[in-house]
Amino acid sequence: MDSTQNTNSDLSKLRKMAIAQTLFPPTDLQDAMNRLGFVQADPIRSPARAQDLILRHRVHEYRQGDLHQAYPNLNLEEDFLYAHGFMRRDIWQSLYPRPLDDPTEFELRVLEVVREMGPVDSKDLDVHFGRERVLNAWGGQSKASKRAMESLHRHGLLRVARRKKGIRLYEVVGSKPAEASPDLRFRDITMTITSLLSPAPKKRLKSILAPVARYILGRDLGSTAGRAAIDYLLKSGDLIEETFDGVSYVRLPSSTDPAEERQQVRFLAPFDPLIWDRWRFEHLWGWPYRFEAYTPPAKRVRGYYAMPLMWGEEVIGWANLDNKKGELSVEIGFVEKRPDSQSFESELETEIERMRYFLDAVSTVSPA
Repeated sequence: MDSTQNTNSDLSKLRKMAIAQTLFPPTDLQDAMNRLGFVQADPIRSPARAQDLILRHRVHEYRQGDLHQAYPNLNLEEDFLYAHGFMRRDIWQSLYPRPLDDPTEFELRVLEVVREMGPVDSKDLDVHFGRERVLNAWGGQSKASKRAMESLHRHGLLRVARRKKGIRLYEVVGSKPAEASPDLRFRDITMTITSLLSPAPKKRLKSILAPVARYILGRDLGSTAGRAAIDYLLKSGDLIEETFDGVSYVRLPSSTDPAEERQQVRFLAPFDPLIWDRWRFEHLWGWPYRFEAYTPPAKRVRGYYAMPLMWGEEVIGWANLDNKKGELSVEIGFVEKRPDSQSFESELETEIERMRYFLDAVSTVSPA
């Protein structure tokens, strides 16, 4: 077997391992969140929020908004991991306490009012604190009470109880488990992130862990803390390292090739765990996918919210979907050529039908 065949074999194995790690057969919502550990959130709806687009492949008969509706009754928290999203409560607990300055006197007053009132948003606090405004992190103005609740959330003193019309309602955190050491908590978080992105390029994983280390360990360690955690977990056998196509990857020992199953078409969210690391995506599938929602329209290559199109283990193109007034329109593009098979066309129609169900769309404009 020549070097090209070896490379293709390595990459095929790597793709299968990545797919098997997080693209498991549909289950119920709590079990899917338990298995993933974390789902990134994003407010753009084109055609739906990222968290819903991610979960629809992994939760049986999932519809957009199901996570928000079920959230108060699930063992979940909304917070920032390596991105903002929803996570298992035990993962959330590993993020705290954070080495931050003590809350201000005003923040402590807000904390006591929230304790008395129960789940509230900043408007509910106007009667106590008025509508005084302060400078926010983006240079604009926010209400002082809103900023205080956000700060108390970062301290781990408030949690997101639920959302009302998209607005976070905060409540005081209840009893907390015994605190583990920062190093142990950071290793737990390292395992969580590695599991979600496994197999993960080792260099990329270090850079992803760097900002997480800062708010758990409290010092700017760059990639030092990530490297130390990865090395510790490799030495303990909790992680293993393999080389694919000349690149060092880190993965869980339990990672296995998926069972052979019927090929199907999937429209993947831009923040899906399979897609999230753009460097890994290009290495696995051989073309550069970019999220272009914030790219000037004239410079977009594939579309505002182009979703990678997966066919079997290959990602062969993208789909732009729009759902206006219950009518779903679908435009398809391909990196090379459209598959010339009836099975692809049939599976494409099936995926569009699944998307219609997910969005509760009433009709479909045929794909281009």
